Amino acid sequence: MPQLLSSIDQLLGSQWKGSGPAEGESPGRLSRAYRCRCGSHVFFRNSLCLKCGTPLGYLPLDAMLRPLSPGPQAGSWVADGHEGLFAFCANREQAPGCNWLRAADDAHPLCIACRLNRTIPNQDDAQNVRYWARIEQAKRRMLAELLALQLPVKSRLDEDPQRGLMFDFLRAEPGGMRVLTGHADGLITLNVEEADDARREQLRLELHEPYRTLLGHLRHEIGHYYWDRLVRDGPWLGPYRALFGDERADYAAALQAHYEQGPQPDWALRHISSYASTHPWEDWAETWAHYLHMVDSLGTALGFGLSAEALDSSIEPFGPDALHDPDDADAGHFLALLNAWLEMTMVLNELARSMGQPDFYPFVMSAPVVAKLQFVHLVVRSARGSD
Repeated sequence: MPQLLSSIDQLLGSQWKGSGPAEGESPGRLSRAYRCRCGSHVFFRNSLCLKCGTPLGYLPLDAMLRPLSPGPQAGSWVADGHEGLFAFCANREQAPGCNWLRAADDAHPLCIACRLNRTIPNQDDAQNVRYWARIEQAKRRMLAELLALQLPVKSRLDEDPQRGLMFDFLRAEPGGMRVLTGHADGLITLNVEEADDARREQLRLELHEPYRTLLGHLRHEIGHYYWDRLVRDGPWLGPYRALFGDERADYAAALQAHYEQGPQPDWALRHISSYASTHPWEDWAETWAHYLHMVDSLGTALGFGLSAEALDSSIEPFGPDALHDPDDADAGHFLALLNAWLEMTMVLNELARSMGQPDFYPFVMSAPVVAKLQFVHLVVRSARGSD
């Protein structure tokens, strides 16, 4: 599998501040930049090239969308540039329209993304069908990045019942109990009405949030999962507490205070969002989500050939003094990633305003936030390839 951070690091050096990709460097190795065999651009969610009609399938362990040819057995496919036979996820023809592939000899009918689902919304309801499709699009994008970062992704249902991951996508029945989005012991629950654009926008305004998306929800909740997996019981816990605070503080009381009294007026000096100031757990989850935003978006931009020379922008870059560990061997690479992200989002925010849309990235980073982002980066790096 191409390692996403390594790919981004190589192109940051050769493309963002250089004259172009280095010799032999293929931006197509990066997430989201794909071409059909006919040469046309194709995109992450595509299952068919609209120009030549070639079937397409996503290989999650290779982080690539590949053109396909029929295999020797019914329902089997051969992927360009890959040995072996593949089959589509059984959810290809269902509401999610999943384009992910699995090995043809895999007895499980679902791909590694869809097999994480414990509960899906009632498909007899047409609204639920639409909601589930939108949720799965966001979930696949998140999981593709986690796999490209080489983070552990195992199903709690049939692969790792102790430390694995699973999803419940629920909708409250009329007069029934409210469904709350959250994470608990490897289970991520999402209220499927978050897939209703009007309802989500209403909640965004009511809660004074500058940004609220399905992908943002999933990246936040998966952050709680990885805190349990990577921080809670290991050597990162002490440094985490020194940087984010002591998570043993009363969580319920912290949430109540946040919703009743609001955040402290100076929250932006230390946190990426007002919600991050609620409790150290939420600070971690918000910072984790922003790290995933940054890596995925910048990787996509570089994969499509965007370079700093194409942007007439100037920022005050962060230096080593803003980092959690300025002596880390990877500190310079992390700063390059972060400062390239800030350059890109400044221009993208202006593009959004030119279209009368909200800012692409409506957040301002402080030095303490940069230190927390580097901490997440270090945890991710240490977890590569772990079970």
